[in-house]
Amino acid sequence: MFNPPNAKTFFETVWEIVLQIPPGAVSSYGQIASMIPPDADMEPERMRRLAPRWVGTALRKTPRGKSIPWHRVINSRGEISFPAGSPQADEQRRLLEQEGVEFDRRGRVDLRRFAWAGPDEAFLRRWDLLPPRALG
Repeated sequence: MFNPPNAKTFFETVWEIVLQIPPGAVSSYGQIASMIPPDADMEPERMRRLAPRWVGTALRKTPRGKSIPWHRVINSRGEISFPAGSPQADEQRRLLEQEGVEFDRRGRVDLRRFAWAGPDEAFLRRWDLLPPRALG
């Protein structure tokens, strides 16, 4: 359930997409997942439901030494997905704030202001990806 078919290819695609998110912008697990076409053997509805979780798995399984800006990926409500007050949540918030991303009193990022619009067309074509779902 938590590993997609062709996990190696899926994870590498996620990492390449996340590398495109500029400092001061955020994306969501679902937005990243929306760019990756379903595998030929995968039902599109199953892909839609599970792929955001697989994006999280890909970020957790980033190889050591591979510099992926994981902190720029938050949930679709504009929140950090780690438990509030955890070291991971505090680190993610610190990294985002260093890049100029602001949080409201509820700990949410204004997606209308900080959401990434997605990679350029050339990147999408090169990786055979779909246009991203809009955030905000």
